[in-house]
Amino acid sequence: MAEPEIIEEWLKRADEDFEFASSNLQDRNQFFGQICFHFHQAAEKYLKAFIIAHDLEFEKIHDLLKLLKTIQKKEPSLACLREACEFLNPFYVETVRDFKKKPKKPLHFVSITVSQKISRHWPSNLSNSCPYPHNSPV
Repeated sequence: MAEPEIIEEWLKRADEDFEFASSNLQDRNQFFGQICFHFHQAAEKYLKAFIIAHDLEFEKIHDLLKLLKTIQKKEPSLACLREACEFLNPFYVETVRDFKKKPKKPLHFVSITVSQKISRHWPSNLSNSCPYPHNSPV
C-alpha cells in the first residue's frame, strides 16, 4: 500500500484544482476552457489517488475512462462514474490542435456537477485504506 502522505498529496492537489475551477466559475469568469480543464484535472487526480491507495496499476495517462477502467477492477460499483468521465475527458488539452475544443458556458455547470459527483466517492472509499485528513470540497 502507498504511504498515506502520497495519497493525501494527490487528494490535496485534486481539491486545489477543483476549488480553483469552482471559484472561477462562481466569480463568473469567462475562461470556460480553463475552468473545464481544471475540473478534468481534479477528476484525474481523484481517480489516481484511488488507484494509488489500492495498489492498482498506475499509468501516466490523462484519459479518465482508462483510469476508471483500472479502478473498476477493484471497485466495479464505480462504473456509475463512466458518464462523468466521458463528459470531462475532452477538456484535457494535450496538443495545440486540441485547442479547437472551446466549451460554451452551459457545459461548465455540468462540468462542476460531474466533478462533484466524482469527488464524493473518494473520502469514503479511501478512508478505510489510509488515514488522512481529506477536506472534500463538496
